[in-house]
Amino acid sequence: MRRRRSIIRRGEDSDPMSVVSNLFDVAMVFAVALMVALVSRYNMTEMFSKEDFTMVKNPGKENMEIITKEGEKINRYTPSEEQNSSGNKGKRVGVAYELENGDIIYVPE
Repeated sequence: MRRRRSIIRRGEDSDPMSVVSNLFDVAMVFAVALMVALVSRYNMTEMFSKEDFTMVKNPGKENMEIITKEGEKINRYTPSEEQNSSGNKGKRVGVAYELENGDIIYVPE
């Protein structure tokens, strides 16, 4: 009986760091699953395709952003009252609507 107990005890104490490595593996799997869930939830699968696209975030509001993907490069443009880079200022001059048949109608303000 003593011999069996000593064998069992030696097996348990062989590698105390194995628990830490198992926790790291679980954390990595959780992180990847969370990233996949967020990408699919917010419909951002276009970011991983090879096609170019343009996306408008919060259209017509003050915190509006225009995100474009051209090849491997992703650009973010945030319109503001003062454009520091170009020095030009602009204003909204109208609204464009796309109809169900694909026609675009521009309505000046």
